[in-house]
This record gives sequence, structure tokens and C-alpha cells, in this order.
Amino acid sequence: MRKAKSFQINQKVVYPSQGVGMIQSIVQKKFRDSKIPYYVIYLEVTDMTIMVPVDKAAELGIRPTVSRDEALKAMELIGEDYEPIPSDWKMRYQMNLDLLKKGSVKDIASIVRSLYHRSKVKELPILERKLYDSALKLLEDEVAISLRKSREEVENMIFARLEVDPEAE
Repeated sequence: MRKAKSFQINQKVVYPSQGVGMIQSIVQKKFRDSKIPYYVIYLEVTDMTIMVPVDKAAELGIRPTVSRDEALKAMELIGEDYEPIPSDWKMRYQMNLDLLKKGSVKDIASIVRSLYHRSKVKELPILERKLYDSALKLLEDEVAISLRKSREEVENMIFARLEVDPEAE
């Protein structure tokens, strides 16, 4: 089992399937005969507060937001050439869902890149469209925090890179 990384109050974190949030507090909740520490995380994107047991945070993929350098590398990845993805949307959906759950910023960027390009060939099925929208929003939020830019600026950067034809360079 991975050693849980401890987070501080007011630290921004990424919860891969939920979004970027901030640790508001760490509270003790009684469970059976013991007290269990929980992170109280506020997710601005959904205006929701969730509680996550401290010892389950790593297992759930909760991690600190990435550094500026890692955010820039993810942005570069978006504009790079890529392997064609399976045409079977169910297989593609499961592959991308697994990547989203792993939740590294590069995994999220590769989901955005592949599904964006796939959507240019053929409209995405509804589930896949939702996955794309979630990954795009998560990428925008995290990169905006890491680069200290607005979400709109980051969204423009992402689409500018997606529109670049790697073959033309």
C-alpha cells in the first residue's frame, strides 16, 4: 500500500474523478470505537464539500496540484502527435476512464487530446463526451492554478495546441 501523503489546510489538491479542491480542515469522526481523521475538501467546480478518510486519500488518487513545469509539460503533450485510439468506443471509454482514475496531469491531457481529435472524426457517444468534458475541466482547473492564469486563458491555450497539426511542423 502507498504511504499516504499528508495535506495541509488550505492546500489545493486534485481528486481525479471530482475536480480540483481545497483542504478546508482535517476533522476527527468517531467510527465504532475509534476516531478517524478526515480531510474536508471543498470542490469549487461543483460547489460541494466532501469528506475523505486521510488513510484513503492516496488510494482514491488525491494528490497535490502539479508544479508549473509539470503543467507546461502536460500542455506540450496536448499538441504532440498521438497514437490512433481504438474505434470501439466502449474499449476507448474504459481505457480513458482508467486513465482519469489514475489522475496524473499527463494522463488527463492525453484523454483530452485523444477524445478531442476523435470528436473531429466522429461525434462522441454521450458517455465519452461527458468523460471528455470532465477531463477538459479538470485539466483547465489544475493548469490554471499551476500557471497562475485564468481558466479562460488556459482554455484558449489548450485549444490553440489541439488545433496545431503536428504533421505541418
